[in-house]
Amino acid sequence: MENIVKGVLHFRQNVYPEHKDLFGTLATGQNPDILFVTCSDSRIDPNLLTGTNPGDLFICRNAGNIIPPHSNETGGMTASIEYAVAVLKVRHIIICGHSDCGAIKGALDMSSVEGLPHVKEWLGHCRSAMEIVRERNDIEAGCAIGHDHLNEAIEENVLQQVQHIRTHPTVAAKLATGKVQIHGWVYNIKTGGIRCCDQNDTNFTGFDEFYADIIKGL
Repeated sequence: MENIVKGVLHFRQNVYPEHKDLFGTLATGQNPDILFVTCSDSRIDPNLLTGTNPGDLFICRNAGNIIPPHSNETGGMTASIEYAVAVLKVRHIIICGHSDCGAIKGALDMSSVEGLPHVKEWLGHCRSAMEIVRERNDIEAGCAIGHDHLNEAIEENVLQQVQHIRTHPTVAAKLATGKVQIHGWVYNIKTGGIRCCDQNDTNFTGFDEFYADIIKGL
């Protein structure tokens, strides 16, 4: 806790005074343009990664950057997505996976989470991605998928979560009217690189290529 206490003191003494006007504006409301869904992994810092400030991103985090398909059962992710899209009216949704993801390691071999019933149930939302990896590599049913397929599974999981979020009514409505765009990202912790897809892609491309038009205008 010592580092946390030092950090809070530094924030109060240095960071807050420097950005006092920003925090004054944020004190009465928020107007983020982006819903950023990513993993709970401590190595991921959405604001650091995207160079954004408080108030720019509406951030949802969970193990494996998972978005359960829409159902009548209310959950934290479902409520947060509905609020971000219907009330905050975000225009972009980024679903960001990452390299060396522990959740996907667990999904590759569900026997490794046998003693964690809630984790096991949650990782069931990755099943379609794992089955695609299994089918693509001719891995027999019931056999664990080796970690040599980890990067493939991480990317496929993002693709499947992109499809899951499209089943949410508020998202489907905004997609149909062109008022929201979905981006799938996979962030490489070691290199700092990002690979991207959109809601209609089945493959990832490099960040600079994917956003070439925007980069040209900067």
